[in-house]
Amino acid sequence: MTTLTGALSIDWMLLLVCAWIVIALAGLVAPKSFRYASRVLYPAGALVGLLLALTAFIALGGTPETMVLPLGLPDLPFHLRLDSLSALFLVLLGGSAAGISIFSAGYLRQAEGALPGLQSLQYHLFLASMALVLLADDAYAFMVAWESMALSSFFLVTSDHRLPEIRRAGYLYLLIAHIGAISILLCFGILQGNGHVGVAGYTFANMRSIDHSVFWSSAAFGLALLGFGAKAGLLPLHVWLPEAHPAAPSPVSAMMSGVMLKTAIYGILRVSFDLLHHPLWWWGVSVLALGLVTALFGVIYSAVQSDMKRLLAYSSIENIGLLFVGIGLALTFQSFGMTGLAALALTSVLYHCLNHAAFKSLLFLVTGSVLHATHTRSLGKLGGLIHRMPWVAWLGLVGALASAGLPPFNGFVSEWLLLQAFLFTPGLPHGYINMMVPVAAAAVALTAALAGYVMVKFFAVIFLGRPREENLAHAQDAGTLERIGLSWLAALCVALGLFPVYVIEKLDLVTRPLLGTGIYGAAGAHNWLFLAPIDPGRASYAPVVFLLSIAVIVAATMFIVHRFWRGRTRITGAWDCGFPVQTARMQDTAEGFGQPLRQVFEPFYRMQRELPSSFDKQPFYRVVVDDHFWYWLYLPAARAAEFGAKMVAFLQRGRISIYLMYSFITLVVLLFLIRG
Repeated sequence: MTTLTGALSIDWMLLLVCAWIVIALAGLVAPKSFRYASRVLYPAGALVGLLLALTAFIALGGTPETMVLPLGLPDLPFHLRLDSLSALFLVLLGGSAAGISIFSAGYLRQAEGALPGLQSLQYHLFLASMALVLLADDAYAFMVAWESMALSSFFLVTSDHRLPEIRRAGYLYLLIAHIGAISILLCFGILQGNGHVGVAGYTFANMRSIDHSVFWSSAAFGLALLGFGAKAGLLPLHVWLPEAHPAAPSPVSAMMSGVMLKTAIYGILRVSFDLLHHPLWWWGVSVLALGLVTALFGVIYSAVQSDMKRLLAYSSIENIGLLFVGIGLALTFQSFGMTGLAALALTSVLYHCLNHAAFKSLLFLVTGSVLHATHTRSLGKLGGLIHRMPWVAWLGLVGALASAGLPPFNGFVSEWLLLQAFLFTPGLPHGYINMMVPVAAAAVALTAALAGYVMVKFFAVIFLGRPREENLAHAQDAGTLERIGLSWLAALCVALGLFPVYVIEKLDLVTRPLLGTGIYGAAGAHNWLFLAPIDPGRASYAPVVFLLSIAVIVAATMFIVHRFWRGRTRITGAWDCGFPVQTARMQDTAEGFGQPLRQVFEPFYRMQRELPSSFDKQPFYRVVVDDHFWYWLYLPAARAAEFGAKMVAFLQRGRISIYLMYSFITLVVLLFLIRG
């Protein structure tokens, strides 16, 4: 029951979550029916997602609503809460799920992966568990939903479990997910440790009411950063992400990158700005530094990938790094009492969460359409698909431009706001931080520039030029349902880019309860056309005017050329540098495109090259770029665990006489210690 009279939003929210669960269970009615899943289950899931987003949007800025469910253990019921922070991320979840689900209805193919009914079961349970993570108001409900999300996504990642590499990717993902879950559980234990025990002790309301000491607050924050950072892909716990995303079906990759990673951002925001009080400046600086390293690492590795889904996975690591940069900056400003700048940084984080959910989901769905049409993820085997798949190409161009951070699309707005938070930083009461701020701003600008480079590579190698394989001539464009899903996400990219003042007005409903202030007063002071995060005299951006200016310039150029130059030129073949026959081998490859960055950032890569000799009849060149962290951290940890397992196996010999000897030695040692 709700605690507020007439509060209906959380009731509808719970009803929609239950609808996803019902759709999931309905997949068991006819688990082998491809038509039933694609024409009934997934469209119904898309409708529920749309209704969820609408309900959450209406709840933005409303009075927080709570609910106690008669579920859980005795004296440990589930508590739910709908406030502005959870409502915003539910809008993100529902809006993304609507597009991805309708795309999935057209994406399903017979004899691919698991049975369609079972895939629908796992997919919709995944959606429902993410929604419950965002609604949970106690540690118990949160962890149950969090683990349900991890397990359902694991089964989705390993849909085609017959392949060993997919099983390895799934097990790696599950391992990192459980490491993060243990850290989150310990964080909640610290947050309630000094409070009430029993029924009230594990609720977020109790944690919110406790003012912990500096030591315990720092310990809880560190554990939260480790736990949620593992789920988000923060360095050095990122290794699961470029393995799991290529292994999963493309709609699942879109959901994991576009939405699931944001549940980790939601978690760190919930702990940092809601459950903990009085953040310390070094929390923010630590998160800022980790975010910068993660962002640069992700974009540098993304630039040299030849697998289109691995490229997007590393690009997601880059965007997660930028989100943590904004969170670190907001924590730093808040610790020094600069709430206005903290609100600006936090607004950029929330805005980029929405933006990344839209454009990265779109790009992963584009790769899914390309994969179905060509049966390959390798960039070296693609090219020229804009002629065979125009719908996918043009809608993918919207996502690529948004991911590159180019105006007037949505990716530009959030990155521009983040840079404004750096540029408007006054003298902070700490000399070392003042020295770090311009360096960090330069690193963010470099990351944004390299992200543009990556998206040029992604789009150009796949869609432009000549086909690199003969079978590409048979590629077919996306179907009707796939086009609807792609168009929905592309429309979100355009809308979020063209109307930032309206979006910031809604984001203020989240920042004001957390920080006590927002930026809409300054951003919307002029009018809805001009975005000015601080004041119009210092910086402003008008996306609609920018778009109209581009349209006018292009139209005027076309008119002038058509009116005054038509008839003065002759049409002839393009100059081909003396080569009468041009082939796909004469255009740049994915490896060649990334070669300059491989040379500039060579110390950051672990590269293995296979070079041809001058005597080879069929010369072959191959370069493999590996992650240093595999060899610095994970392989030594795996060897240590294997050694420990062997030692335990050596002790467990299976003979009762040896076990009695262990007991006797232990007793003698204990007696000796007691006597001493």
